[in-house]
Amino acid sequence: MERILTAELPAHTGQRVRLQGWLHRKRELSRVSFLVLRDRAGLAQIVVDAAEPLSLLPETVLEIEGVAVSNAQAPGGVEVHEPALRVLAEPAEQPPVELHRPEPKESLPTRLDAAPIALRHPVVRERFRKTAAAVHAFRATLDGLGFVEIQSPKIVAAATESGASVFPVDWFGRGAYLAQSPQFYKQTMVGVFERVYEVGPVFRAEPHETARHLAEYVSLDAELGFIEDHHDVIAVARGAVRAMIDAVGETPPDEVPIVDFDAVRSGDEPDLSPEDERRVCREHGELVVVEGFPMAKRPFYTYPDPKNPARSRGFDILYRGLEIVTGGQRLHRYEDYRHALAARGLGEEPFAGYLDAFRYGMPPHGGFALGLERFMAQALRLANVREATLFPRDRNRLLP
Repeated sequence: MERILTAELPAHTGQRVRLQGWLHRKRELSRVSFLVLRDRAGLAQIVVDAAEPLSLLPETVLEIEGVAVSNAQAPGGVEVHEPALRVLAEPAEQPPVELHRPEPKESLPTRLDAAPIALRHPVVRERFRKTAAAVHAFRATLDGLGFVEIQSPKIVAAATESGASVFPVDWFGRGAYLAQSPQFYKQTMVGVFERVYEVGPVFRAEPHETARHLAEYVSLDAELGFIEDHHDVIAVARGAVRAMIDAVGETPPDEVPIVDFDAVRSGDEPDLSPEDERRVCREHGELVVVEGFPMAKRPFYTYPDPKNPARSRGFDILYRGLEIVTGGQRLHRYEDYRHALAARGLGEEPFAGYLDAFRYGMPPHGGFALGLERFMAQALRLANVREATLFPRDRNRLLP
C-alpha cells in the first residue's frame, strides 16, 4: 500500500489507507484515544480504541494504516478508524515548544533557540512556504522580462559599500571579506547578458539590535542595461514586488506612487527616518517609491541627477511603512568611476577587476536589491524580521 498525504484522505473515503507523519497532539478518553497526525500537507485525526493510555510523546514519527471514514468534525471531514500504528522514530524527550496551539505561545528567543522543532509549527511553516512562493514570483517575473539568473562570489577582495560594515575573513593568508552584496558582479554581468538577477545571502557587520536588521539575509538583486534613467529600473522593481505580494496571498495595490525625497523627509537628514517611512505610507499608500535621495547617502557608483548633481537617480520602495528595496541608475563610464572613487577618497587598486568592466564599454544601466526577510515580515505583518528568518544571524545569535 502506497503512502498518501493527509490532504488526500477525502478522496479515499471508505478505503484502507497508509499515512506517515508526526504525532501533533493526543487526547485520551476512558476507552478511546484521538491522535492528530501531521505531515507536510496538513493534519488528520486517528481514532484508537484502547483501554490503556498510549505512551507516545508529541513529535513521535508514526506510520498508520487504517480505514478512512467520513466525520464532519475531523480535520478535512475525514478520520482514520481501525488503525495499526508503527513507531518510526521516538523523541528523546518532551519537545520544548507546543506545536498544537493555534499560534506559538513561547517567546521569540525561546523559539529561535529551539528552531529545529519550533519551525514545525503549522503557522510558522506556512510563512516559509509563502517565502518560497515569493521568491518564485520574483524569478518568474524577471524570467518573463528576459533576465538571466546568475550566482556571484560571497567572498570578495574589496568592500562593496563601506569598509566599516564588512566581515573580514582569512583567505589563505590574504585579507578578504564576506560580500555585502553582489553589486559589482551583477553590474559586470550587464556587459554579458544585459539583464541579470540573483537570489543569495549577503552579510552586513552593522551592530544593530533592532527588529528590522540582520547580519545575514537573503537579497533579491537585479540589474538591467540600456535604460533611459532610473524610472526604467523602478518599473521592473515595482512589477516584481507586486507579483511577490500577490504570491503570498496579499492584494497588491493598483497604483504605486512616486514621491520626491525633499517633499517627504523631515529635518535636514540625508535619509528617511523610520518615522518618515511610516508617515509616507500612511499618507501615500501601502507601496510607495521615494526618489531623489542626496548623493551623500548613496554609494559611489550611483548616477547623479544631471539637473542637480547633489541629488541622485536613486530610489527606495517602502512597503507598509518600511524600506524594502533600494535601487537606482549607476555610473557607466570608466572615467566617471575614477572620479567618483577619488571624490570618496578611495583608491582604484581594490576595485581593479570591477573597473575593467567599464574600461571596455558598458551601457547605461541600473538595478535594485530587495531584502527578502524584510519583505516577508511586512507582507505577513510580523513584528520582527527574525520571525521571517529560518535561522537568524545577528550580533548575538550564531546558533542553531
